[in-house]
Amino acid sequence: MDNTQVCVVGGGPAGMMLGLLLARCDIDVTVLEKHGDFLRDFRGDTVHPSTLRLLDQLELGEEFAAIPHTKVQAIDSVSVADGRRAVLGDLTGLRTPHPYISLVPQWDFLNLLAEAGKREPRFDLRMSTECTGVIHRNGKVTGVRTSEGDIAAQLVVGTDGRWSTVRTSAGMRPYEIPTPSDSWIFRLEHPEERLGTLEARTLREQTLTATPRRDYVQLAYRAPKGLDNRLRTEGLDSFRERVRVLMPEFTEQLRGLETMDEVKHLSVRISRLRRWFGRGVLCIGDAAHAMSPMGGVGVNLAVQDAVATARILAKPLRDNKLSPRSLALVQARRYLPAVVVQGIQRAIESRTDHRGTSEIRGPWKTAVNFLSTRPTAMARLLAVGLQENPPPPARR
Repeated sequence: MDNTQVCVVGGGPAGMMLGLLLARCDIDVTVLEKHGDFLRDFRGDTVHPSTLRLLDQLELGEEFAAIPHTKVQAIDSVSVADGRRAVLGDLTGLRTPHPYISLVPQWDFLNLLAEAGKREPRFDLRMSTECTGVIHRNGKVTGVRTSEGDIAAQLVVGTDGRWSTVRTSAGMRPYEIPTPSDSWIFRLEHPEERLGTLEARTLREQTLTATPRRDYVQLAYRAPKGLDNRLRTEGLDSFRERVRVLMPEFTEQLRGLETMDEVKHLSVRISRLRRWFGRGVLCIGDAAHAMSPMGGVGVNLAVQDAVATARILAKPLRDNKLSPRSLALVQARRYLPAVVVQGIQRAIESRTDHRGTSEIRGPWKTAVNFLSTRPTAMARLLAVGLQENPPPPARR
């Protein structure tokens, strides 16, 4: 059986960042990624100002800047029915070194972290290694079982997403928060120069969001849950018409959409653990709080979870004094940001989905109404949030 101090399950943004930070703090860490590479489409690829600042602190900012990417400084919403435009987020007014969101393929971001990790002697990244469950001994998690053999660990951290094996195997059950809509994601060529602004068009219970990339536009069509079979039965021409009504400037480019197989259905789920930890185990990122794709905030929250985890746990791990109280401090630090962002996401959705309006009451609707008139404040909440600083030994 292999041994490590910390076994991180899941090579996404939270797992890779946590592994890098702990290794720089002289802690033996093994990161498990079940795939052989990071090449997967339609994963969160927004890198927010707080993450960009973190990369600077880790002396990875220049390496990231060399990766081809686009920058978004504004998020707009347009009502198709009456043409009203609202600026939901204005990042230009943020007092931060990087007042914009960088859009970069997630595999490039993860490869950057992987290469940085390889330069650390205590960092061990194991690709094509799937966790099949955690190992229990005397009521405590003492390691993981993998496709390549068992690994003993002082701490197991689940960063393996909304369908977390670690979470399930450790007996941790999230509760689901009702969401009225799903998303259908696809790509089209640029109809015109659209760089710099992320735009959403709404009409009754439908929303179409266009996110600019360097070589294409990624579109997300949002509509009520349970619609996927109907959309595919109606066929491609009907789907093209739904898109054309919302964004007629894409009429020509829609001819390049050749089959409904190019339209990926994303079942939107918002969930949260009431308790993120147990003896010898901790969940962070989507494993602890699955977000809606709205605003692309999931990556940012996951990365900040990882930073807070490393900062709080580095010393107890080095001193061999890790306790449930140490793990509780991580949840205490990161629980409120997750709750606030999930509440804001649901309230924003309820404004464009008549069926969901009655479900969102009280402070969340009040908060969204307040923030909708203050685009910079909305941008700070969603693009920066509670910004975490890495432990000093991890900085360069």
